[in-house]
Amino acid sequence: MAKLFRREKFDAVMHLAAQAGVRYSIINPDAYIDANLVGFGNILEGSRHNGVKHLVFASSSSVYGANTKLPFSEHDNVDHPVSIYAATKKANELMAHCYAHLYRLSCTGLRFFTVYGPWGRPDMALFKFTKGIIEGMPIPVFNHGKMIRDFTYIDDIVEGVIRVIDRPAQPDSAWSGNMPDPATSYAPYRIHNIGNNQPVELMRYIEVLEQCLGKKAKFEMLPMQDGDVPATWANVDSLTKDVGFRPRTSVEHGISRFVEWYRSFYGIA
Repeated sequence: MAKLFRREKFDAVMHLAAQAGVRYSIINPDAYIDANLVGFGNILEGSRHNGVKHLVFASSSSVYGANTKLPFSEHDNVDHPVSIYAATKKANELMAHCYAHLYRLSCTGLRFFTVYGPWGRPDMALFKFTKGIIEGMPIPVFNHGKMIRDFTYIDDIVEGVIRVIDRPAQPDSAWSGNMPDPATSYAPYRIHNIGNNQPVELMRYIEVLEQCLGKKAKFEMLPMQDGDVPATWANVDSLTKDVGFRPRTSVEHGISRFVEWYRSFYGIA
């Protein structure tokens, strides 16, 4: 990693690599500590020593953990994670702030909300649902379907990332240690939500998928899994104010595009 930074002399870095997923972090926390903490430390050191002007990194809506006030705001405290994955992402934000403070490295963290779309991980829910429905197999539905998610289409995530990376985080002159805002700082540091700001019930999400596939799903209704939360919903006012962008892709449009890609990629008529 050190050689890569020295050779390429990056102006900006967008760090997306991570060990992702809430459920696997319960089974194998070591993988998350290694990739998400040690790995991120290497990115911070590479950026610090090689004149990087802006480090943008992927955080997660999982950091909101036990918070129940909706929509989730970056300006709220997030000190009660409910999974090791969430804890490592919160740690990334804290590590980045230290580098912004100590070395004036401009850092922006982006909390992604339930990203879906083409080229996602095969272990993600939409892939499992699609495969199960096509094959006529029961699909696992946790908390008996009583879940709400702020599903965000991948193109909206990409648009947000591109806009943010060209706008390095700046110190907030109004920041006060008496009432510290977790989303900003006296250092060049910023946290943004990137979510669709339109929460959708899980069963509606599956219903749209059924319509796009032209086939009904069979359900395996299951209890809530450890580390999961019943609802997510992103407040994106800060993102809109700072970079002039607000995700808008509906699940109807996003799932339709995903199914089109899925059929083509896997050769399914």
